[in-house]
This record gives sequence, structure tokens and C-alpha cells, in this order.
Amino acid sequence: MNRERILAAGAVGVVVVALLSAAVVPGAITDPSADDPERPGPLRVVDMPIAPGQVDGETATLRVTPYLRHDGPTTPNVSVVFRAVDSESGLVETTRRVAVGDVTTEGERPVSANLTVEREGGYHIEAIVYTDDRRVDTARRTVSGLDALTPAYARSTVAFTDEEALPALSVGVESASEDRTTLRVAPSLVNRGDTASEGLRVEVTLRQAESNVVAARTAVDVGTVRPGRTASPATTVTVPAEYNYYVDAVLYRDGVVVDTARGAVNLDPSEPISVNETRREVEFEAGDFESDGGGSGGAPPRTETALGSGGQPGFGAGLAVVALLGAALLTRRWSR
Repeated sequence: MNRERILAAGAVGVVVVALLSAAVVPGAITDPSADDPERPGPLRVVDMPIAPGQVDGETATLRVTPYLRHDGPTTPNVSVVFRAVDSESGLVETTRRVAVGDVTTEGERPVSANLTVEREGGYHIEAIVYTDDRRVDTARRTVSGLDALTPAYARSTVAFTDEEALPALSVGVESASEDRTTLRVAPSLVNRGDTASEGLRVEVTLRQAESNVVAARTAVDVGTVRPGRTASPATTVTVPAEYNYYVDAVLYRDGVVVDTARGAVNLDPSEPISVNETRREVEFEAGDFESDGGGSGGAPPRTETALGSGGQPGFGAGLAVVALLGAALLTRRWSR
């Protein structure tokens, strides 16, 4: 038997043995790819917008929504960990984990979570994507200026007007006497919302310009302000004449400050003032602002600061005693 025949017989023998083994032992010959599990498709964060939610006096809730992009086969047991890290201290403020489950379809899907943080400073917001407790992607954003968010209890569509032709405060002279002047103060409000606003109140305070002494204070209810309409609730106050005043108006709703405005009134035309500056100091008499139990808008308040235009209180008697002792010593010295 030649060499070629021996090799052919051997090959046939190997094939026969393999076929017999496959017939006798099921699974002896299998597809190698059948034992290789299908790899999960890739998963990544493509966008992560952050929106403010509920805002309270001390805290703010941030709505964080990362968008997950999935391609290929199913990615099992997906979860997202959300974290808010203080941008200054680096300390973790809050953490939340959201279970997503198996991601089978291709495309993008949003996963949202609410993070409540202190309403001050700034934070690094993180979204960490896991599959089977294995980190596959991380997204980071930074937010700041949370203290500028308006709490829900202070939100109002009504505010003081801010237009050149329609100033926030209009002040006119109602009546005048030799030493007292009654002013008519009319705040101007506008409702820029879609619903009527009620329960509003404006408090008006007049402060003498150079001393900041409160000369008068009064308040007036606004009533209902319909959408797109303006309101001008007027009130009167009586103050000492021949002084200049800053007029401060505060808009309240249920005891909460909603908006503020400031104006100026010049009853001393030789020394006019504006809202931002004064020309120079003028002589001030605190006695003009003492309470006399009367006046429009309630009794004038007590003087909040004690200022004098001349002299140095507390030194008169002391200087007199020192002068007398000095004179006595000099007389004794020269009499010797």
C-alpha cells in the first residue's frame, strides 16, 4: 500500500470516528459561537438638562434629566446615580439612585430625578450610569446662583411699574401749612400675569434724606388687579416742611415682600435730592420730627436716630469743672 492510500484511509477513519461520536454523544460537536454570550450594546449620556423645580425659602429642587443613548443588543440591569456636590467645599449634598432596568430598544430615553439642595452657592451635578453595577458613563453639569431663584410664596405677577412715563411712585402736595406738609403718595402697579391678583398691600415709608429718620409711615390695600391692568392705590402722609425725603414703598402679599420701589420728594427746593445721591448736608432739627399724636396715616413714629446739628453733648459740664479747677490752681500759684 502506497503512502497516499495510507493517508486517505486515515482521514476517512477520522471522519468516521467523528460521526460516530456525534451520534453516540449528543453535543460532542457544537458551534463555538453558541457558548459566547452576546455582549450588551453601548450606553452613554448624550445630554443632561437641569431645570428648577419647587423653590422654598431655604432649599431648591433641581429636576435633572440625562438622556441615555443605546445601540445594539440589550443592556441589562441599568441604573443611574445622581449626585449634587457643593462646588466650594466638595462635599456631597445629596444622592439618589434610579433603577432603569433592561434597555432593549435602540435610541434615546430620558431618566429624571429630583435633587433638593440648599438655596445658596453652586453645585456640580453628576449622573453616573451603571449596568450590572459596572460604571459605563458619567455626565457632569454645574449650576450656580440658586439664591436668585424666587421662592414659591414670593412669586407674584404684580409689581411696581418701571417706565419713564409711568414711574413706580408719584408724590404730590395735598396741603401745606407753615411747618407741616401733607403729601399724596400714589404707587403704580401692573399685573403682567394671566389671572387676577388679590391680597396685596403697599407700605409707604418717608425718611428724611440726610438723617435717615423715619418721618412718616402708612399702608394701603391694593384690592384686585386684573390681568394686564394697572392700579394706583393712593395714600396721604404728613411730614415736617422744608426737608427732603426718600419715599420707600414695599409691596406685600400675605405678609411676604413681593417688590420694592424708591422715590424722592424735595420740600427744600434749594437742596434737591435724587434717589441715588444728595447734593450736600443741610441743618437738621430732630425736634421737628417728634410725635405729636396726630397727623395723616396714623401717629408719626418715634425718632429712630438722635442727631444734632451743633455742639457735643456730654462735654459742657465736664469742661466747666475743669476750667474752674485750672483757674483756682493758677490763682494760687501767682499769689505766692
